[in-house]
Amino acid sequence: MRIGIEGQRLFRKKKHGMDIVALELIRNLQEIDQINEYFIFVKKDEDPCLKETSNFKIIELKDSFYPIWEQFLLPKAAAASGCEILHCTSNTAPVHSSIPLVVTVHDIIYMEKLSLFRKGFSAYQKFGNLYRRWNVPMCIKRSQCVITVSEYEKQRIASFFHIDDKKLKAVYNGVGQHFKQITDLHLLNEIRMKYHLPERFFFFFGNTDPKKNTKGVLKALSLFNQTSKKKIPLVMLDYDKKELASLIQEIGDPDLTSLVKLTGYVPNAELPALYSLATIFLYPSLRESFGIPMLEAMACGVPVISSNTSSMPEVGGDAAYYIDPFQPEQITEAIKIILNDDSLRKDMVEKGFKNANNYSWRAMAEHVLSIYQNLAREK
Repeated sequence: MRIGIEGQRLFRKKKHGMDIVALELIRNLQEIDQINEYFIFVKKDEDPCLKETSNFKIIELKDSFYPIWEQFLLPKAAAASGCEILHCTSNTAPVHSSIPLVVTVHDIIYMEKLSLFRKGFSAYQKFGNLYRRWNVPMCIKRSQCVITVSEYEKQRIASFFHIDDKKLKAVYNGVGQHFKQITDLHLLNEIRMKYHLPERFFFFFGNTDPKKNTKGVLKALSLFNQTSKKKIPLVMLDYDKKELASLIQEIGDPDLTSLVKLTGYVPNAELPALYSLATIFLYPSLRESFGIPMLEAMACGVPVISSNTSSMPEVGGDAAYYIDPFQPEQITEAIKIILNDDSLRKDMVEKGFKNANNYSWRAMAEHVLSIYQNLAREK
């Protein structure tokens, strides 16, 4: 079987959630499948992080505006390569293609009232939401199989699009093997110095997407430091200073400025050390389809505060402390409880290790490969 996999963003230096999922899928398929032929379609960029093997060919398509790349260049290249299946990995896909289609729809948040033009989205994010709202319904309709990442999201998609259960599959994401508790003091000190990290800190993946609840986290931090004798700062990844200043002004607590540390982009390989240095990992999103960072933190031995909404209790199991993400004071209270209860903290860490062990990229790749094989048998 000749299988095409779309990986348009894989070679960009700053990889994010869907990029990591596609990259891990391909790397693990390379390990477990030496029979089928694969064609990986990417855009040339500065981080060529995949290597060809005997049955995996990397095809670099010319740079172009993403809709043009996806709607015209990708299906043309897939057809020229003789692909019998084309797997599009990041929600959208070509709407006119003769090749049987598999689409990974990570979520349908952009189809919900929560998201389209809500305050906080950048112009790029608004365009992306419009494009997905146009593209995803058509691709779901014409695809042979729709993959999503949790039972929660599967139910959301099935309900919204009225899809037959046989066509829609939930395939859990994984957590990388390099995510483990780092005890090497030299390495920890290097990371602390490189990113100028404080001795104790709360860790949060800041994001301008409203679903990430950055404003709620900052409110919780403000409440905590107003009511605690010892102030503990917040470390955030790759967040814009102007956006942060605007949020702090909205909250009305100028003292927060000195209590938030922005690291800039942190490569995936360095994240385990950063997790390991953290006191608590905050993941109180308003809505998630899965939540990979929650598992990464657990694998690194960090207590996790997460939300009692959407997929997070499904993925976090009994290992996280769940709160209502719309109530910042609940985040604050959870922080205080974990900080003041050594027994609870130890129990959360132990349960976190066990829960993270339930998820692997290899299992994900094996599940996806079985989907390819079933489609081939049905032809």
